[in-house]
Amino acid sequence: MKTHELERLFEVRMPYGKYEGRRIADLPGHYLNWFAREGFPRGELGRLIALMHEIDHNGLGDILRPLRTRYGRDEPARR
Repeated sequence: MKTHELERLFEVRMPYGKYEGRRIADLPGHYLNWFAREGFPRGELGRLIALMHEIDHNGLGDILRPLRTRYGRDEPARR
């Protein structure tokens, strides 16, 4: 896993759905699990959601702590 991939979890926001505007790193576990069951989107978005699912599912959230400090509190994008 590369640092750049972890940074992208904080840079990319969910472009649609119930959690539109929320950073991928801040998607709730039940939503990540839903994607794991139903299928991840194609492209970078799907890769990032799958990565976040693996981090969340395996209890590895602490690896994101330095980035959470750096990127600050999430403010979902306004519509």
